[in-house]
Amino acid sequence: MEADGFVRKRRMRAETTGTDPGVAGASAGAEVRWLGGRLWGVSESIVGSLTPRIGGEKQLQDVDFICSVQDAQTEDSEADYEGLPQGASTSTHMLAGAVAGIMEHCLMFPIDCVKTRMQSLQPDPAARYRNVMDALRRIVVTEGVLRPLRGLNATAIGAGPAHALYFASYEKLKRTLSDIIHPGANSHLANGAAGCVATLLHDAVMNPAEVVKQRMQMYNSPYRGVLDCVRAVWQKEGPGAFYRSYTTQLTMNVPFQALHFMTYEYLQELLNPHRQYNPSSHMVSGALAGAIAAATTTPLDVCKTLLNTQESQALSSSGQGKGAHRHISGLAHAFRTVYRLGGLQGFFKGVQARVIYQMPSTAISWSVYEFFKYGLTKHQHNKRRVPHVEAEM
Repeated sequence: MEADGFVRKRRMRAETTGTDPGVAGASAGAEVRWLGGRLWGVSESIVGSLTPRIGGEKQLQDVDFICSVQDAQTEDSEADYEGLPQGASTSTHMLAGAVAGIMEHCLMFPIDCVKTRMQSLQPDPAARYRNVMDALRRIVVTEGVLRPLRGLNATAIGAGPAHALYFASYEKLKRTLSDIIHPGANSHLANGAAGCVATLLHDAVMNPAEVVKQRMQMYNSPYRGVLDCVRAVWQKEGPGAFYRSYTTQLTMNVPFQALHFMTYEYLQELLNPHRQYNPSSHMVSGALAGAIAAATTTPLDVCKTLLNTQESQALSSSGQGKGAHRHISGLAHAFRTVYRLGGLQGFFKGVQARVIYQMPSTAISWSVYEFFKYGLTKHQHNKRRVPHVEAEM
């Protein structure tokens, strides 16, 4: 309604001065588009690229005229966003990645809580669940509505910078390696290698947050909050406890992300060969890539959960509760413990919850990332074109 009133008022002002109503309508439409562009300017301010304020009526009319000129140009002005501009700036990738990471983890956090509990090797009798929905229902009924959200703040704090590095390094390395391996075309090897390097940076930032998050997600977690958990782990197990599962995390996430990125890029070639902004193709490709990678790497995820949580009943059952070896450390040790307590089936505990978590999680991540990447790069592209149009006039 406000936009309609704004357009109506501009049209009346144009008609009173003898201007053609059709021209006035086009100008009003340009102003509405200008308002949308200002919303992107707010996002850009986060990375120090705020659009200058437009002060007077004369300046506003100048911008309207420039936008009208741009609208009248051919379809070439709507350049493929993968090439807007010659690769978006690093700050754009980092901002889009940070938003995507936070949204992905926050929206899917309750399912992540269920996954952590279902991967428990020796769960408490009150924490044995038939499936994902049964687990979620019982957690809410017996422990409270907010219980599945414990540890969310730790995840949000870690996910922002971790995914900013993750997507920015992936985009940069993918482009660089593709130019070397297969100039002018997509390279699956480059995609996989870029994904592996991006994982090293992502996990270095995210691993401490994962430790805190998973300890707070466990049934009967003794910690009052995030800070209490950090303090207790630091005092009892030392700072190394926050990176005890780092090598296992990398062992899991390097093949996971390599498979994830290669599958995503391959599906994009099939579903979106022209690499235009296509939300449905980004969502479907992300969901399928996440599901395939998640199911394949579940055994390593079970070991990572054991190393992060140091599950007390698992330690007692495996004879690790007393003596010098009070903790499970290292991937080999975790593998032996999982096999001793659960057999081969133990390596696939929680696979259903993991796939259910990863499918929408990766779909959300890619959809949000591509959306912000599209919007921010296009707005930057249009800003750079305005001075050129003015110069030509």
